[in-house]
Amino acid sequence: MARVDRVSSDDLMSLATDRGTVPMQVGAALILDTRAGCDPADLIAAIGRRVPAVPRLRQRLVRPGILFGRQVWVDDPRFKIEDHVAVVSRPTAGGMGGLLEIASELLSTRLPSDRPLWTALIVPELDDGRTGLVIVFHHVVADGIAGLAILSALADGNPKTPNPIFPHAAPSRTELAKDAALEALGVIRRLPQEIVRLGQALGQLGPSLRTHASRSSLNKPIKGRQRFTVVTCDLAAIQEVGHANRATVNDVVLSAITGALRHLLLQRGEDMNEFVISIPFSSRRAAGAGSLGNQTGAVPIRLPATGAPLDRLAAVATITRAEKLSTRGASAAILGPLFRALARVGLFQHFVDHQRVVQTFVTNVRGPATALTFGGFLVRDIVPLTVAAGNVTVSFAVLSYAGRLTITIVSDPKTCPDLPVLRAALSRELDAL
Repeated sequence: MARVDRVSSDDLMSLATDRGTVPMQVGAALILDTRAGCDPADLIAAIGRRVPAVPRLRQRLVRPGILFGRQVWVDDPRFKIEDHVAVVSRPTAGGMGGLLEIASELLSTRLPSDRPLWTALIVPELDDGRTGLVIVFHHVVADGIAGLAILSALADGNPKTPNPIFPHAAPSRTELAKDAALEALGVIRRLPQEIVRLGQALGQLGPSLRTHASRSSLNKPIKGRQRFTVVTCDLAAIQEVGHANRATVNDVVLSAITGALRHLLLQRGEDMNEFVISIPFSSRRAAGAGSLGNQTGAVPIRLPATGAPLDRLAAVATITRAEKLSTRGASAAILGPLFRALARVGLFQHFVDHQRVVQTFVTNVRGPATALTFGGFLVRDIVPLTVAAGNVTVSFAVLSYAGRLTITIVSDPKTCPDLPVLRAALSRELDAL
């Protein structure tokens, strides 16, 4: 019997919510040290040799039909590395700024649904002997932790897949029907656990759903292409501040973000003392190349934005410490069915364009502690990429890598024309801490 590899219920939420002008895609921009010279064709070939280590990168999604269960992943016999990795055809101006412009365009371009849901672009000759490599996945392929697993599997020094069979035969309709029946029985057996999980989700989300986030210019419907800017700092310094104040790296970042958002709104003539931030909590600590997809729930947390920096940090740490006692990722038990139902009746986009639950998103992923090499080149930096969606005009993606902490600020240019003000404020808040 062929293996039936179905999308999970959490993956279904990623598919159902991909309805707006901004596609549900995530990615990363890698900065490669290519001072010794780099032929882009050799880099494409190196990626092609590593792709078999991540089976999902050669699979596409297929809808088997209403009687045969959820979508399934099947090997794409037409897969060619040249269809997924290309070299930028125009010169890049401005180094990192130019790379982020290209990354924004790539992330905002919807991936073709008839092939594996990922793409990559090589950006040669950035400056100072560097080359950019932008990799983008549809969110159904990977969340933040799974995305790092893909990058690690593609990097040098990892085990290769010995003589992989490709393509595997797709499951027959009979096999799909049998698997769907077994899955239905499994749902019935798991019903008691799901009821418990639903109760945990209500406990997580209840307080936020009963109150609204204050109205502000941070909540306006956004359209189209995103804009990125980056703030970097020394990870050891952030860890030291956290350790001295019984706080985590994430607490330090959240405290700096609330202070920066308050400054941004003050510049706009708005005064806010707290912000509701949606923070993802993954139900897993790590992922492998054979276990991708999404296993994440989001929790809205109300955090203070006023007070002395260290006092605010202590308050943030106390709030997040209490939240961590709840079950990781439990909120997906409510959000998944709710979002899928809204999408089915055509109301999801209206809901997210007018929601008053959260004012921003912050996702923080712990990356490799030591530097990777990719195609024989040292990876100097990794910039996390995500999208702002709905009516959230500004969001943040945070990644630690090889002793550095990188915070990518994602904004909608039309509703957040003052992005440089926010970037400068965030840098000052981190320095103050």
